[in-house]
Amino acid sequence: MSILIKNGRVITVASDSVADIFIEGEQITAIGKNLSVKADKIIDATGLLVFPGGIDPHVHLEMPFMGTFSCDNYETGTRAALHGGTTTVIDFVIQKQGNSLQSALDEWRSRAENNCVGDYAFHMAVTDFNENTKKEIKKLIEKEGITSFKTFMAYKGALMIDDHQMVELMKEVKLHGGMVTSHATNGDMIDELVTKNRSEGHLSPLYHYLSQPEETEREASERFVDMANATGCPSYIVHVSCEGSLNAIRKATQRNQMVFGETCIQYLTLDASLYDKGFESAKWVMSPPLREKKDQIALWAGINQGLIETVATDHCPFNWDQKLMGKDDFSKIPNGQPGIEHRMELLYSEGVDKGKISLSKYVDVTSTSAAKLFGMYPRKGTIAVGSDADIILFDPNIKHTLSVDTHHMNVDYSAFEGWEVRGKVKMVLLRGQIAIENEQCKLNKSYGKYINRSKVNGIL
Repeated sequence: MSILIKNGRVITVASDSVADIFIEGEQITAIGKNLSVKADKIIDATGLLVFPGGIDPHVHLEMPFMGTFSCDNYETGTRAALHGGTTTVIDFVIQKQGNSLQSALDEWRSRAENNCVGDYAFHMAVTDFNENTKKEIKKLIEKEGITSFKTFMAYKGALMIDDHQMVELMKEVKLHGGMVTSHATNGDMIDELVTKNRSEGHLSPLYHYLSQPEETEREASERFVDMANATGCPSYIVHVSCEGSLNAIRKATQRNQMVFGETCIQYLTLDASLYDKGFESAKWVMSPPLREKKDQIALWAGINQGLIETVATDHCPFNWDQKLMGKDDFSKIPNGQPGIEHRMELLYSEGVDKGKISLSKYVDVTSTSAAKLFGMYPRKGTIAVGSDADIILFDPNIKHTLSVDTHHMNVDYSAFEGWEVRGKVKMVLLRGQIAIENEQCKLNKSYGKYINRSKVNGIL
């Protein structure tokens, strides 16, 4: 099938022009003004912005956590992502301590294969690095297309690795052309504060926030980038939430280190005042927690300064009955909030429409940088001849309100209930097929493809 998109304002990191886009099969085959081609379908994009499909580099679909599972599976999660303009997600395979990386990959694949509506890829979370794990790194990079390896500096006894394991992992990943990413918060400091607050009878969600002060994230971020510098391994800090963590990245760049930062839409738009709502605050219990207004200012600046490369969601939703597991103890509230559907529209409304970031920066942090950092560019992340026809048609003028009543995520509350945003996704194409039109999904759950990613070396 061929499609001609006419007269849209096509935005990439490098260009901004009114043009036509001709799509044949899954790829873009021509871009230009007044293209004279025959197409099976013509779409008039006059007055609309045309963006490359979004890439969310940080999601957790059907993730086992704290005795339950995140409530969006691969079908509902990737479908909701498409409704919001995100055509590709990168999820996390999580190794069980004592088991192999391959066994974890097999488990996650069994949930994802033939169940995704949108395209997907995997990071590998390493929770037990040893001599056997070490032997698996090369195969994962070269055969499975998994080139990024996540570590946790918190959740001791379940996910956390120590500094020795971190350094040895970095050495091996660097050797084979990959990248190490990290949840950079000091787990020991957090555990001590959690124990202290619980012993004093402080059990409300507010104390989730108070048990993870900025110092716990700043210290771990500094330690992580120092280890990466010592090994020469490309590094990436996930969900940067505060000024202290941002400054750790800033300092590392001053020594010409290859270190990258990711923040999430909630850290740019929501703040810690939401922890003053009694148990309702459990909706926003996540790690790291929401921060202060001054941190939002720093993060927006960090985007424009090139210190924050990507804006993700850390989408990890739990229904209200799951959150109620912690009604008597904040430490038992499953950590995470929904957001996979709202990232693109919120960032446009709060960023572009309010003059905080440019259109080209918007495309960069929602799509292009993730494609480059994680080995999918130029197949993904841009609008160019030969690229996958992953395209968003976006109306910058429509105002609408976010609500659990209208979202497509499989969760029974909205973290952004009642938010009015300006700008709406009107149509989404995924690899040349119309995925979203008139707020309806046109694709089946088996359409989404696994994306085998390239090595970091030579991409950045």
